[in-house]
Amino acid sequence: MRQIWLLESSYDLTVVGFGEKPDARVNFIEVARPSKSIAQRIGWAIKLLAGAFESYYWGRYGVASVFHLLRDINPDIILANDLSALPLALKLADGKPVIFDAHEYSPREIEDQFLWRLLLKRYTHTLCQKYLPQAASMLTVCQGIADEYARCYGVKSLVVHNAPFNQRLSPSPVQEGAIRMIHHGMASKTRHLELSIEMMAYLDERFTLDLMLVETDPGYMAFLRKKAQHDARIRFLKPVPMAQISQRINEYDVGLFLQPPVNFSVRHALPNKFFEFIQACLMVAIGPSPEMAKLVREYECGIVSDSFEPQALARALSELDVGRVRAFKVASHRAAQSLCFEQDGRIIEAEVERLAFCDRLQKDAVCKES
Repeated sequence: MRQIWLLESSYDLTVVGFGEKPDARVNFIEVARPSKSIAQRIGWAIKLLAGAFESYYWGRYGVASVFHLLRDINPDIILANDLSALPLALKLADGKPVIFDAHEYSPREIEDQFLWRLLLKRYTHTLCQKYLPQAASMLTVCQGIADEYARCYGVKSLVVHNAPFNQRLSPSPVQEGAIRMIHHGMASKTRHLELSIEMMAYLDERFTLDLMLVETDPGYMAFLRKKAQHDARIRFLKPVPMAQISQRINEYDVGLFLQPPVNFSVRHALPNKFFEFIQACLMVAIGPSPEMAKLVREYECGIVSDSFEPQALARALSELDVGRVRAFKVASHRAAQSLCFEQDGRIIEAEVERLAFCDRLQKDAVCKES
């Protein structure tokens, strides 16, 4: 959506995807969500195990029907979000520039899960090997992931942080004797949210923790509620739309994120919630995740624990007082002017303008030759 809002006023945009039309000035083509019968899943698994990756791709997600739907659009530039869109975008582009927004590091995205390694690891590697070099430009969310794409596939990526627009908020007052912490996001087992709950046992009564979670796994959500049921300082809140998150959490003092590096992508996590903490003018409290830790230290807007153990982050939090919390929140307020999509969006705008200019030059050269 941020890419759409960024480009809609300067370009004639056609947006293709699932769901309802975005709230923007665009031409929207809705793609029907694919069915997932047991027979289809078995067929896909057989193709993946056999290494029939092209057959799997072009038969998956209705790619062939989407190609038929879009083949007469004739765009000047295509922006493909995620690896699943890249081969299709390149085929539709027919030589026109494609900007590939890789987001995370696809070849090791869920490498901690056996089924993913068995079925999809070779597939994603093969797609990257074949299609990444064909993109005219490539974006990803942090330098560590950009470096790994360069090392493994020889491609250069521009870093565009997953940051919201500048929310123009101010730090909320810090109360004496109360440090209000918040974590928001999906309730997913891979995020090990139980560690944040366990951490509360090592903190004094000044600390409270609110969890504003999107329920994706009812069993895991029930597990978290049960684990927290004996600590009245822990509450579960209803989630709000993404565009409202920073305003909603602005009343808190600390944005909390403790996630052990279960795979490569998590190790290099620099998620939207980190930037929403900054935009909400919260102090940031994290484990030693290198991408987040680099920014926390650069902007001096929070604390980084020595390890991912709950006790380690609890020790760092226990040393806080009102003055330090207030100073960290003010530092986040300053950082919010830089860590926002107004800044990072310029990278996307510049790439679109550069590729459009190059395409025009190429057309002019062809016309002169003819």
